Amino acid sequence: MSSQRTPRPTMTMVYDGQCPMCRRFVRLQRLRRDVGELELVDARQESAARRELSERGIDLDEGFALRIGEQWVHGGEALHRLALMSTGSGLFNRTMARLFASPRRTARLYPWLCRGRSILLRLLGRGPIDNLRRR
Repeated sequence: MSSQRTPRPTMTMVYDGQCPMCRRFVRLQRLRRDVGELELVDARQESAARRELSERGIDLDEGFALRIGEQWVHGGEALHRLALMSTGSGLFNRTMARLFASPRRTARLYPWLCRGRSILLRLLGRGPIDNLRRR
């Protein structure tokens, strides 16, 4: 009998580290243990994940990105996937799990969250991430 365990899936979340709503979401999000470790990457800092997303044409000003294994999901789809992986512990996680468990509901609500984020960043005097800018 082998004692070797199967490695957990690797997940990476690329989010706006200058957005107070995004930082709070990341801090409060609790995922089930069986989904593995979640690496957090600030989209405003240079990183391999940011470069890969830019090469794929994924605009981080339109939403955060989540890599599950080798697959990237973006925006509402990423939020929906996180809701399905949530522990449901605590008011925030229960609310997020219920609110975004439906892909259709998430697709309807996510654009409003993005608009709210854009308004907040403008009020705070923070510019876009602009990860698709040509150098």
